[in-house]
Amino acid sequence: MPEAGAQGKYQTRTGTVTFFSTSILEDIEARSEQTAALIDLQGGQVAFVIPIKSFQFKRTLMQEHFNENYMESEKYPKATFKGQIQNLDREALAKGLSQQVQVEGDLNIHGVTKRVQVQGALELQKGSLLVHAFFSVAPADYGIEIPLLVRENIARIVSIKLAATCESVSQISAAKP
Repeated sequence: MPEAGAQGKYQTRTGTVTFFSTSILEDIEARSEQTAALIDLQGGQVAFVIPIKSFQFKRTLMQEHFNENYMESEKYPKATFKGQIQNLDREALAKGLSQQVQVEGDLNIHGVTKRVQVQGALELQKGSLLVHAFFSVAPADYGIEIPLLVRENIARIVSIKLAATCESVSQISAAKP
């Protein structure tokens, strides 16, 4: 019966997304643990939503600038991704083997949508679907303007890392009273 696990739908509201920008003057890192995800292994579809204001920085001023000056999080409160898994081996996944996958879809940040390809890994472990991805984003591609005064402090390419433990939608539904 493990096969059924590789066919179902999985979700979370507590996925983790971090981003990292390195430059000559300063490294910038932020983390959100409020990423919502829905993954349909049968249809090969994935969807993620990240509230922009959920990103936490080490320095409060950095967080303020991120939300007000760069991401305009009042105007663009979330980033989204909707895509399709290109190469999932459901049988291997059902056997508990980690699967390297490529997902192609639409990434929307700051009101701009771009078609992207993301490399990731999926693994079924004790009834949960573990999801990992690592990719890069150029803020300029999404209309995020960096003021000239601080342009040298922020990398042109930002590294994004995603990690989520998703539970079976059928298990979540069964657990509700």
